[in-house]
Amino acid sequence: MPGAVSLPLVGLTHLRALAITLVFVYHYRLFAHPGWVERVGAFGWTGVDLFFVLSGFLISRQLFGSIVRSGTFSLREFHFKRLLRILPAYFVVLACYFWLPWIHEREALPSLWKFLTFTQNLGLDLRTSGTFSHAWSLCIEEQFYLLLPLALLVLLAMRARAVWLLPLISIFGLIARALVYVHRLAPISDENAFGTAWYEWIYYPTWSRLDGLLVGIALAALHEFRPQLRARLTAHGHRLLALAVVLWVAVYGLFVEPESLTGSVLAFPAISIVYGVLVLAALSPTCFLSRHSSHITHWLATLSYALYLTHKACIHVTQQQLAKAGLASDGSAMFACCIGTSLLAALALHLAVERPFLRWRDRALARRTG
Repeated sequence: MPGAVSLPLVGLTHLRALAITLVFVYHYRLFAHPGWVERVGAFGWTGVDLFFVLSGFLISRQLFGSIVRSGTFSLREFHFKRLLRILPAYFVVLACYFWLPWIHEREALPSLWKFLTFTQNLGLDLRTSGTFSHAWSLCIEEQFYLLLPLALLVLLAMRARAVWLLPLISIFGLIARALVYVHRLAPISDENAFGTAWYEWIYYPTWSRLDGLLVGIALAALHEFRPQLRARLTAHGHRLLALAVVLWVAVYGLFVEPESLTGSVLAFPAISIVYGVLVLAALSPTCFLSRHSSHITHWLATLSYALYLTHKACIHVTQQQLAKAGLASDGSAMFACCIGTSLLAALALHLAVERPFLRWRDRALARRTG
C-alpha cells in the first residue's frame, strides 16, 4: 500500500511516476496523436534523465551505505540483486519482439547480440534499427551497474578520494558532444539525415548521457558521507522545490531545442541539475512531496519499468486494431485506450514476471544473511 512506504521514499515515488508519464507522452508523439500531445510532450524526453538521476542516487546510495557501515560491499550480492530486478522482464519483452513481429512499432529490429550485450545504444541508427529503440537507456543503466561498483572497489583499494572524478567526467561529456556536433553533425545539410545522426551520435551514446547518473551519484555521496550538510539542505524542502522550478524555467529553451549546438552540449547537464534539485526536495521531510502518498503515483512507480519496456508495442498494436474498428488514430479517445492497454500489459508483466522474481531474490538474500 502507498502509505506503507517510508517517508523519504514517498517523494521519490512521485518523481518516478512523473518520469514514466513524461516518457510515455513523449514517445506517443511517434504515433498518430492529438495536437496537444505534441505540445505537452515536447520536453518529455527529459523523463529519461529524471530516471537516470533517480537510478544514480538509489544505486550509489546502496553501495555508499555499505561502505559507510562496513568499509566495503559485496559485488556478488549487488549484481545478484540488479540482475533479478532487470533481466527477467527485459528478456520476456525481448523474446516477444523477436518472436512476434506484428508488435514492432518500426520496420527494423537491431541484432539480438546488441540487446544481449547491452550495447544497442551504440551506433543506433533509427533508419535501420528503430524497433525497441527505447532499450537504449536500459543499456546505459546496465553499463553503469557494471562499471560503478568496479570503479568503487578500485578506489577503495587505492584509498583514493574520488570527488574530482564527477566534474571531470561531466566536462568530458561537454567536450565530446561539442566536438561530435561540430565535426560530424554540422556538415550535414539534409534535415532528416541530421536528425537521425543527432540521435545516433549525441542522444544515445553512453558518453553523452552520463550527466543524470553523475548527479545521482553526487546526491548519494551527500546523503551518506555528508549527513549534516544533507540535513541542513533538506530542512528547506519547499525552497528546494521552488529552486527546481526556477531553474527549469531558466533553461527551458534547451529542452525544446536540444538539437542545436547549445542544446546538444548543455541540455543534458542542465536538466540533470534541475532534476537533482528536485530529487533533493523530494527527500526533504519538510516538502509536501515526501509527506503525502498517492495510490496513483504508487502504482505508476511500481509499474514504471514494465510500462517502459512495453508501452511502444502496446501503443502500436492498440492503434492498429482500434483503427480497424473506426476509432480515429489521432484522437484523444485513442490516446486514452492506449494508456489503458499499456497499463494492463505492464500490470501483467509485473505480476507474472517481475514480482515472482523479486520475491525469490528477497528470500534468497534473507537466507544468506540469516
